[in-house]
Amino acid sequence: MPQQRFPKIEILSIAPHHISFILSETDTSMANTIRRIMIAEVPTLAIDLVEYSENSSVLNDEYIAHRLGLIPVRYTPEGSTGGGDCHQAFLPNRECVCYDRCPRCSVEFELDVKFDKVNTTRPDQERDLPLTVTSRDLISNNILVAPAHFLNEEEQDESHDEGISIVKLGPGQHLKLKAIARMGISKEHAKWCPVAVATYRFWPVITINEEACNMLTLEQKQELVEACPDRILELDEFTGNLVQVENAYEMATFTEDLKVAQEAMKKRPEDDDFVHVVQSTDRFVFSVESTGCMDAEDILLSSLRVLKDRLNYLAAEVEKLKD
Repeated sequence: MPQQRFPKIEILSIAPHHISFILSETDTSMANTIRRIMIAEVPTLAIDLVEYSENSSVLNDEYIAHRLGLIPVRYTPEGSTGGGDCHQAFLPNRECVCYDRCPRCSVEFELDVKFDKVNTTRPDQERDLPLTVTSRDLISNNILVAPAHFLNEEEQDESHDEGISIVKLGPGQHLKLKAIARMGISKEHAKWCPVAVATYRFWPVITINEEACNMLTLEQKQELVEACPDRILELDEFTGNLVQVENAYEMATFTEDLKVAQEAMKKRPEDDDFVHVVQSTDRFVFSVESTGCMDAEDILLSSLRVLKDRLNYLAAEVEKLKD
């Protein structure tokens, strides 16, 4: 009978666009499952269909449609200020009973920008420059859904544009279109992927052999500190003993440099290592960065919901087989 496990999550840092946490008391199968669900199976909204009325810009219809599809579309639940999970607010297009599209399965964006019309309202020093059409020009028919123009306020302050650039227009050029956003998962297409980064690292288990280290001189201990390129060790300023640095888990890459330096210091090859660094098999450090369509915290919660739904479905199918 396999031993029952109770995985735990410990939050290290959290922000709207990034979350770092520790997953413990489980193994790599669970870590990989959560990571792959965050990448491929968390539902989001993305522009899936574009209908053009006029396009006299330098880019063809397909190119602009591709760029529109990669703009993160954020659903903000009522009473919330951040991007949330849209799975309860919308239906997948293939499951909706409507003929083509409806508010239950899609969101419409309209874009209508004419250079000659907008140019009259621009400052005199900008009237000879091309006009940049951005995600700010997309007007949604749903007040809860809008493009994620910037990842965070810092990015917004540093940007020279009003939002995500789509195309530049010159004199006499006009772009008018209707874009339809639908719910999907990135297993079908990458434009529905909610994460820009979703990685995990093994937690380092650092064991310092105090008895063996007491046989080393201060210079040898310092040599061990400097031999490790990750700088996961330091000398205690009061006792002179080797200790691991506070944030060793962020820097450990498990290189062989430390082991090579120790081998040169041993009196006999069979002697124990002074410092032993191995990868933990049940503790993992995750780093998740959002594209802007959802807050990082909601991506994690949504991935756990998807995993729970899958396991419940599997349990139900197994019960059917028993009957």
